[in-house]
Amino acid sequence: MTQRQRRVRDRSERGQRIVSAARELAEAEGWDAVTTRRLAALIEYSQPVLYSHFPGGKDAIMAAAALEGFTELAAVLAAAREGGVAGVAGAYVAFADAKPALYDAMFTLASDLPFARDDTPPVLQEAFAGLYAVVEPVAGSQQPGTLTEVFWGALHGLITLDRGHRLSPENHAERLAVVVARFGAPGT
Repeated sequence: MTQRQRRVRDRSERGQRIVSAARELAEAEGWDAVTTRRLAALIEYSQPVLYSHFPGGKDAIMAAAALEGFTELAAVLAAAREGGVAGVAGAYVAFADAKPALYDAMFTLASDLPFARDDTPPVLQEAFAGLYAVVEPVAGSQQPGTLTEVFWGALHGLITLDRGHRLSPENHAERLAVVVARFGAPGT
């Protein structure tokens, strides 16, 4: 390995350590607890080192975490695809429940990541494709892309309202079953 290759590898590993530390801290204490000062102390590097990897500071670190999250979500949805709409819906909700801070970075907190545009990163497109793959076969005469967006919106809405304690906890499974029934039947 050349010296240049080693520097590139080391830089990549440092960047990954920063993102991993941010994710761990966010899951433990929330994104408000994630600061460049605190991350620098956790990974034992100076703040300028963090900024050399992520010039946008915390926002850029959160965006990098979100991109990792989309990769993970795409894999989860692909694995659940065999279960149809119910499998994918359950996997999506389970992902959000298991990684609430990551889910927030992906979908709730302010982000410069471009969604539903020509320049949307492939990993975001792949995650959406995991939802689309189970909705498209049952779309009937409806436009499958739009129907997938509504399906996604319904799942996200349930997750957000559940987290905010705006819905009755005892009806959680029934609400998800209603969404699955609405989006799992052809032409609904």
